[in-house]
Amino acid sequence: MTLLESRAAAPAKGPEPTRRTELAAFLKACRARVTPQDVGLPPGLRRRTPGLRREEVAQLAGVGVTWYTWLEQGRPINASDQVMAAVARALLLDEVERAHLFRLAGLPTVEAGDLLCPTVDPVMQVILDGLTPLPAAICNRRYDVLGFNAAYDALFPGATRATAPNGRRNSLWCAVTVPDCCNPFVNREEELPRMVGVLRASYASHVGEPAWEEYVRALCAVSDRFRELWESQLVAPSVTVRKVFRHAAVGAIQCQASYLTMSGWPELYMVVYTPAARQDRERLEWITANPQAPVVDHTHR
Repeated sequence: MTLLESRAAAPAKGPEPTRRTELAAFLKACRARVTPQDVGLPPGLRRRTPGLRREEVAQLAGVGVTWYTWLEQGRPINASDQVMAAVARALLLDEVERAHLFRLAGLPTVEAGDLLCPTVDPVMQVILDGLTPLPAAICNRRYDVLGFNAAYDALFPGATRATAPNGRRNSLWCAVTVPDCCNPFVNREEELPRMVGVLRASYASHVGEPAWEEYVRALCAVSDRFRELWESQLVAPSVTVRKVFRHAAVGAIQCQASYLTMSGWPELYMVVYTPAARQDRERLEWITANPQAPVVDHTHR
């Protein structure tokens, strides 16, 4: 038994019986879909079942045959995340399947929706565009803006342009780094504690993950205000809130920001801004129709 497999000797503290049964069924189904040729193995002769044999999966994953057999039989054994990651690679699982495997095994996982998803599904973009003149965007829990419509771009250009390191579109980065003279938030000091508190709440599920740790370190390095709020350990829920934006061409625009979860993508959400009054709606419609209008007033630096 290898060091990584040593947890298998523990008593039944792992997933409950129903989850173990589901895990076993999922592993069998995934194994049946992979041929020896898919993973560079010779086809062999007289295969009684489609796909790989258990011993082949064990070989590819670098685990014992007996251990893998017990896992696929739904026995009450535990597995480390390193071992399950090796099994996922052996079975050629994609990110959604890998996340499902980890959940069935009772292990923490980076959800598929948190993969920064450089492009938004075309259907989701149609939905975003259909919400115009309401500004709307799809974001992840680190405030990366993954997709947006024309109204959101007109209202919050700092979040749709590459302002963060590595060309990342990020609304929190914009909020903490753009100076007051040019910041789109009128009520930034009201908003920042809430935004950082929401980030802190999400961070609890990702402590130690390199992408998250790098993101927090970068924000702390670039903004004393962010570092102060982060170190305060404030935690806040993601709820409907009032936001006040400034636009040089039309003045202040007040909106209610609503956050909608996305089924199948627990790390993503859609934010939709609803104008507070008729005047705010008219201003939103105007800036959306006139995207070349100056966004911020630079005369009071």
